[in-house]
Amino acid sequence: MSFVKALRCKECGAEYPIEPRTICDNDFGPVEVAYDYDAMQGKVTRRSIEAGPRSLWRYRDLLPIEGEPRVGLNSGFTPLIRADNLARELGVQELYIKDDSANYPTFSYKDRVVSVALTKAMEFGFDTVGCASTGNLAHSVSAHAAAAGLRAFVMIPHDLEEGKIVGSLVFGPRMVKIKGNYDDVNRLCSQIADKYNWAIVNVNLRPFYTEGAKTHGFEIAEQLGWRLPRHTVVPVAGGTLLPKVYKAYRELITLGLVQDNHPAMYAAQAAGCNPVVAALEEGADLFKPQKPNTIAKSIAIGNPADGYYVIKDVRQSGGYGASADDNQIIDAIKLLARTEGIFTEPAGGTTLACAIKLIESGRIPRNESICLSITGNGMKTLEVMQGQFAQSPTINAKLAEFDRVVGQIAEMAPTPRSRRLAGAPDPIG
Repeated sequence: MSFVKALRCKECGAEYPIEPRTICDNDFGPVEVAYDYDAMQGKVTRRSIEAGPRSLWRYRDLLPIEGEPRVGLNSGFTPLIRADNLARELGVQELYIKDDSANYPTFSYKDRVVSVALTKAMEFGFDTVGCASTGNLAHSVSAHAAAAGLRAFVMIPHDLEEGKIVGSLVFGPRMVKIKGNYDDVNRLCSQIADKYNWAIVNVNLRPFYTEGAKTHGFEIAEQLGWRLPRHTVVPVAGGTLLPKVYKAYRELITLGLVQDNHPAMYAAQAAGCNPVVAALEEGADLFKPQKPNTIAKSIAIGNPADGYYVIKDVRQSGGYGASADDNQIIDAIKLLARTEGIFTEPAGGTTLACAIKLIESGRIPRNESICLSITGNGMKTLEVMQGQFAQSPTINAKLAEFDRVVGQIAEMAPTPRSRRLAGAPDPIG
């Protein structure tokens, strides 16, 4: 059964039927899905969730669909890793990585939001879906649309990394490159949705699309044994993920599935595109749009649609924000790979680099539980790491030559012990 009540304006509280809609007629505020939590009591339980599939659809009662899931049947339920090697390097007690770089099928958290959005698009009867994207969303829409038999149009900035372009085209969408940055693409997509009556997942299906992001937070809590991390650091692009993870935590608290430990949320942005963090640091309620200039293109959104609510939720939770420059992002990518064997794209490097700053500044205590959201796979952005490593030696197939190479690297630091040898637990989930 569905526990969805209506679409509700986040500003004035006006309610609307479940339909493709993004704003309130009264005050132009954004609308989001409202649920009947009283009706969920006793029906949505730890046991009912645990009995579900090992995918994001184990939380279907907390998602805005009416019938059976239509796409993304293998998406979600990604590993939560106890990152003890990295924790030792950072000098913290309890550190976790929520690793959506392993998400199926396109290795980013976008597989969550697209699974819900395309299921809803099919319920509404759309036959064409699309998106405005900095790369990962185009991948996911293209892949899920192919599996569902839907026609797909993906609109991207003209200067997107080649790997992300190929990673979308392989699924057969119609791709259009648009001169400008993501904000220019998004404005055009709003007009496209109106004229062609297509399901643009992050435009006219945005209220349903964003609900899929809650599953990232639901999984963190369940995989921690039904408890919440005290501190969660999340990369901020358009502002979808952080407010929805926070909403997921609050929904679980409301339903009595976890204890309320007052979880704090932290925004991570690249210094070359940090409108939300700049507002947090200035004590402002509103952010000033920026023109992006960073290697972290997947989060390079200078005018984030939900930026206001990121600021609001970060403050309400008692968290804060930080930004990292491109060199710090690259260093963090290397650190995560070296310590935990996870290769993330620049968005994940941003998360870790900003977490380090928040820990070193004392904003995040070293003796409390911390969770870092890693949202995309580094294999998508190999261009970023070009020139970052010394050339490997080339030798003849002779043992004597190999012996000389070994001698030359004898002074290098020892290889970190494996997670199992170090006594740390296996990944959760």
